[in-house]
Amino acid sequence: MSRTTSFKLVLLGESAVGKSSLVLRFVRNEFSDFRESTIAAFLTQTVSLDENTAIKFEIWDTAGQERYKSLAPIYFRNSNAAVIVYDITQASFEKAKSWVRELQRQADPSIVIMLVGNKLDMESQRKTPREMGERFAQEEGLLFAEASAKSGDGVEVLFMEIAKKLPLAPTPQRTSQSGPRGVKVAGEQEDNSTPSACTC
Repeated sequence: MSRTTSFKLVLLGESAVGKSSLVLRFVRNEFSDFRESTIAAFLTQTVSLDENTAIKFEIWDTAGQERYKSLAPIYFRNSNAAVIVYDITQASFEKAKSWVRELQRQADPSIVIMLVGNKLDMESQRKTPREMGERFAQEEGLLFAEASAKSGDGVEVLFMEIAKKLPLAPTPQRTSQSGPRGVKVAGEQEDNSTPSACTC
């Protein structure tokens, strides 16, 4: 039996950078080249740090469209962690930087922020050098990773890195038995989405 502590995690980034795809790869180990654009979705996933400690992520996936940007503070208030996603193949890095500034301005100062360059499987089409992301993350005190929701490369690792940085002070929500490979789906809720372009 392991002690499970719950933490709220919010995903931020522009539309079509792959936020929802990263979450679905992490939670369900699924990927689709064509996904509806998310307005908001809530899923959970539990990871084990060791045989006695488990972290339950309560994941809030937010809309990337500009018209929904005003809703974002509702989601990242009281968040323990945030994943800010950009697409290495398009000019979305500057927008990711603006999300970092927004979090630094409005979120809890103790929030753990991970900057993620997605679509690593499309290396030949890269427009944002890895070094650029690493340098910005270092300057701002962020965690940094590159990943591919399509191939799964780096996805589980980035969430584990976040889990390792979270304080275990909050009261455990429940005790649960760790599943196979130390990762299990703790529960899900249906998302609320509208048709749009591919967000893979």
